[in-house]
Amino acid sequence: MKKLVLIVSLLASGPLWAQGDIEAGKAKSESCAACHGPDGNSLLGIYPNLAGQHEKYLFKQLKDLKLGMETSGKQGRYNPVMSGMALPLSEQDMADLAAYYASLPAQEGTTPENVVEQGRALYSGGDEERGLTACIACHGPRGHGGELSGFPRLSGQQAEYIKIQLEEYRQGSRANDMNAIMRDIAKKLTDEDIAVLSQYVGGLH
Repeated sequence: MKKLVLIVSLLASGPLWAQGDIEAGKAKSESCAACHGPDGNSLLGIYPNLAGQHEKYLFKQLKDLKLGMETSGKQGRYNPVMSGMALPLSEQDMADLAAYYASLPAQEGTTPENVVEQGRALYSGGDEERGLTACIACHGPRGHGGELSGFPRLSGQQAEYIKIQLEEYRQGSRANDMNAIMRDIAKKLTDEDIAVLSQYVGGLH
C-alpha cells in the first residue's frame, strides 16, 4: 500500500508533458487509424482502444515506446510495431496525439456472464492469501483509472489486448510500469486469472 501511495503522489505532482493540440493530433492520427480505428476504437482485439484513454497515460506510453526503440528494448517499452511508429515523433507530436485520443468518447464494452462473479471477486477484492492486490485500488470501481495518478482506463478495452499485456508484465517483457507495480501483481496471476480479468474489465463503465 505504501508503494501505491508513493506512486500516486509522484504522478499527481504536476503535468510532465507539452500542451497538446486536439486538432493537430487529429491530423497526425491518420497513420494510426489502420490499427486503432478511425474513431480510436480498434476492430482487432490485439490492438488497444485509444479513445477516452487518459492523456497523461497516452503521452507516457508513446515516450516509452520511442525509448524502447532507441535503446533496443533496454529501457522504456519495446514493441516491434509501435516502437517503430513512435520513433520519429517529437514530444509535441506525442502530446497532440495524446490530447486527440483522450478527447474521443470511450467505447463501452461488455463482460461475458460466465466471468462476472469470478472477475468481480478478483478485481474488487484481490486475493489476500496470495498477496494479490485488488485491481480496484488503482483502476477504480468502474475501471476508469485516473488522469492525475497515471493509471490507465480499462473499461471498454479489448480483452485480447489486456490478456497480452498481463502476460507480458508477468514474464517481464513489458517493464515500463512505475516501481514494477504491475509486474509484481502479474507474477501472482494464474492463466485463469488473466483470462477472467481480461474479459471482465471491458464491461466496467
